[in-house]
Amino acid sequence: MKILLIIPKYNLTTKPSYEYAFPLGLAYVSAAMKKAGYDVDCINLNHLEGKSEDLIKTALDKKKYNIVCTGHTGIGYAIVEKIVQTTRKHDSRPVIILGGALMTSEPELMFNSLKPDFAVLGEGDITIIELLKCIEKKTNPEKVDGICFEKDGKTVFTKSRELVKDLDSLPFPDLEGFEFKKYLDNQSNVSNYMAQDYPRFYLILCSRGCPNQCTFCYHSVGFKYRLRSLDSIFNEIENAIKTYNINSLSILDDLFSLDKKRLFEFCRRIKELSKKNNFKIKWDCQLTVKDAEETLLRTLKDAGCNVVSFGFESYSPLVLKSMRKPITPEQIDNAVKLSFKVGIGLQGSFIFGDVAETRETAHKTLEYWKNNCKGQIKIGFIQPYPGSEIFNHCVRKCIIKNKLDFIKNHIAHTNWINMTDNMADEEILDLKKEILKARREHYPYIIPLKIKKATNNRYEIMVKCPFCNEKIDYKNCPVENKFHFNIWTACRKCNMRFCVVSKLYKFGMDNYNALDFIRRNYLLIRDQFLKKKM
Repeated sequence: MKILLIIPKYNLTTKPSYEYAFPLGLAYVSAAMKKAGYDVDCINLNHLEGKSEDLIKTALDKKKYNIVCTGHTGIGYAIVEKIVQTTRKHDSRPVIILGGALMTSEPELMFNSLKPDFAVLGEGDITIIELLKCIEKKTNPEKVDGICFEKDGKTVFTKSRELVKDLDSLPFPDLEGFEFKKYLDNQSNVSNYMAQDYPRFYLILCSRGCPNQCTFCYHSVGFKYRLRSLDSIFNEIENAIKTYNINSLSILDDLFSLDKKRLFEFCRRIKELSKKNNFKIKWDCQLTVKDAEETLLRTLKDAGCNVVSFGFESYSPLVLKSMRKPITPEQIDNAVKLSFKVGIGLQGSFIFGDVAETRETAHKTLEYWKNNCKGQIKIGFIQPYPGSEIFNHCVRKCIIKNKLDFIKNHIAHTNWINMTDNMADEEILDLKKEILKARREHYPYIIPLKIKKATNNRYEIMVKCPFCNEKIDYKNCPVENKFHFNIWTACRKCNMRFCVVSKLYKFGMDNYNALDFIRRNYLLIRDQFLKKKM
């Protein structure tokens, strides 16, 4: 059988784009298929110019494929629908298999709407091989765990697939087929927060699953936490250095510090690897605030970790409890202060609008953020992603009246929905205005000292860090419009993040209220004028 694996576009553009989160899940599935001996071709739509429909049709015209596979997260309905429809119309009529969080989070709804031939639910590494053998031998698909398909006009769900116990048994993700070298070659200065002019960062999973059950999260690979061995991890890293000349790592584990002994050993081994290769490998990871202690953070920084991400979410104990977030405001404050003290880059978010949110709890979080976080932590609203408890709450309360419409037309955008039990819609609107105002006034926006065009849309920019006053030259900065741009980066000396903006952008931020007043009055006058003409 000949299989075509389609990597969907992650940005709304017909031009090649390289600023996207590399799809490790699909890369693992591709590796599993190739390891099993299947003939697999991959097309990465992100790297190609043209409409997705035309690119897919061209690929299907060149070779007769028996199977077409793709997948996406919960926000990818539109592009997956386009892939399915284009494939379905083609004369070759290949079997269509879908997977990923989009299918797993709302399997029956997504299956009945998108209408693939099969859907793989949960981890796909083993399931996809069993399903392909079933299709090849024309045996009963009901014997394959972890899939759904249509039989006699009804959607059939087979027994749930057990989670992969031995992660070391899985092959490393297939990067070659996904044009990973081209992906690396086109990364820019702002591809991550490590402030590298020419980053070549490698995404890696050292574990799967998360034992926590936060209401705003959905874990498509389950709650059971499973670890890879450090030997397996470092074999993959060394292979990536040798094959792709990488210089940085992004560790995607939700809870990298769950096993502290293992974390310290990781730090020791990454230092040894840096020494062996004569350059310091930079990396970032995600920790929980419960594990934030000075010795740990200093060890991480000494081992090359430039940035640590924490899940803060709220500074109200009432809201944290409602979110099922097993942390306290005191632990949040400790993590923030220690990160600044140690000088390690800090990432995280405070997300407003939980079911238990009130004006008082929101004010408590927002005031803490203004007074303590120095613009390093993002603020915004909770997004009700399919499969999460907050999404189900919105459905039960008829806040989301039509699940399919919401997933198709709204989830890919920023939503400011009133999901609370205690706040009126007007209060939510006021809170939104406060958050947007706080971003304008407290995010560190700076105008560059110099800006010079290098090649195409890449510029060289000189800035003065607003925190330590260090002057820094940044190369390879992507700028589409020299007169109106904003680029988040970090100081190479103090690791603090800030946003470099054009003078026009800064003027707009500083004079937002006046410009908004002019815009609203212009629209009002225009509407009145049009009414008179009618």
